[in-house]
Amino acid sequence: MQRREFIIKSALGSITASAFPNIILANKNKIYSVALIGAGWWGMNILTTSIASGTCKVIALCDVDQNQLDQAVEKIKELTLNTPKLYKDYRELLEKEKPEIAIIATPDHWHALPAIKALETGCHIYLEKPIAHTINEGRAIVAAQQKYRGVVQVGLHRHVGPHNIAGMEFIKSGKVGDIKMVRAFVDYDYHERGLRPDEDPPEGLDWDMWCGPAPKRNYNPGIHPKGFRNYLDYSNGMCADWGVHWMDQILWWSEEKHPKTVYSTGGVFKEDSPANAPDWQTATFEFESFTAQWEHRRIGGSKSEKHNIGVYFYGTKGTFHMGWLDGWTFYPSAKGAQEVHMDHALHLPDQQNIPELWDDFIKAIETGSKPAADIENSHYATNMSLLAIMSYKLGRSVNWDGEKQMILGDEQARKMMSREYREPWEYPGI
Repeated sequence: MQRREFIIKSALGSITASAFPNIILANKNKIYSVALIGAGWWGMNILTTSIASGTCKVIALCDVDQNQLDQAVEKIKELTLNTPKLYKDYRELLEKEKPEIAIIATPDHWHALPAIKALETGCHIYLEKPIAHTINEGRAIVAAQQKYRGVVQVGLHRHVGPHNIAGMEFIKSGKVGDIKMVRAFVDYDYHERGLRPDEDPPEGLDWDMWCGPAPKRNYNPGIHPKGFRNYLDYSNGMCADWGVHWMDQILWWSEEKHPKTVYSTGGVFKEDSPANAPDWQTATFEFESFTAQWEHRRIGGSKSEKHNIGVYFYGTKGTFHMGWLDGWTFYPSAKGAQEVHMDHALHLPDQQNIPELWDDFIKAIETGSKPAADIENSHYATNMSLLAIMSYKLGRSVNWDGEKQMILGDEQARKMMSREYREPWEYPGI
């Protein structure tokens, strides 16, 4: 037996086999009709996983960019014997095709309306994170799920990663001790920030529909594809993109679901740039029994840091790091005690656990069980990120009543729970 394997097995002790799930689908013979709304890089990761699972037939693809649609349909032809129908308007797709499952992998500002429409038409949904661009959009999706009863699995695939499950059991077993402080962080720059001049939209892209309910600005190749995360009209920056994964890990560990007070600060390198998501940001979340912190930065690099992404749980018996490519590690405080480590079990491409999340999604549909990344808890994790960016914009603390889903004592902040939609789009009701 290798030394590392021995250390893991002996130290985990009571951690159960449930940390390494082999999910058995309830009905392997059932094939679901599936439509993808948002046929870019990540949407195709999810869709190809659904095909590989043997549970799905792709009947339709939707994207406002014909270039992405063309690439996606060619990929589907390579993998299957069917040719899906192509749409540029999700409403037309849902009304005509009535898929059993809709995968929604659009930019953040386009999550709420397709999700609610899909639930109304009887779909189950795999919805990418963060679930919404504003808090009240998230509340509207939760309300729609409760009304129409479709299963909603959110793309927080770290919630089903084998090393995440085992690490969470390790923490909850008491081996880290009493935890009063956690720190989530991403010191990792992976989206292009370089500024380019505006230009005409490329042929095949409906730029007006891409902007949709959000403010419309001139097309810039730094926004689409992928770069939208640098623009606060279309996303909420790194805190909502990467951060929501780690907020989910914090809430998974904690019995508390809502911070009471949130304060955030940060900045951008070029204040006059339209790319206005913060280049560095810190946030402090005061819960009833512990304090959580968030940090991301595009400055300084990460070569001097032992870990450049994840969550530190600081306990009375040591420090636990829940990571990504570096698995998890426990650094005990006791003199002479051995570190404990577990490697990741991620899938290519892009080092993810989508297959486990998809299997859990199908199991929830077939058995009526609650999905691992259910919409309500994912809404709470998203809220943490949205409250942080709200505080950043305001330059002051925000007091939050999570049970009532309400900002306390700050009318300006309360208004930021929603935003005006560009005509003819209407903000969803709750």
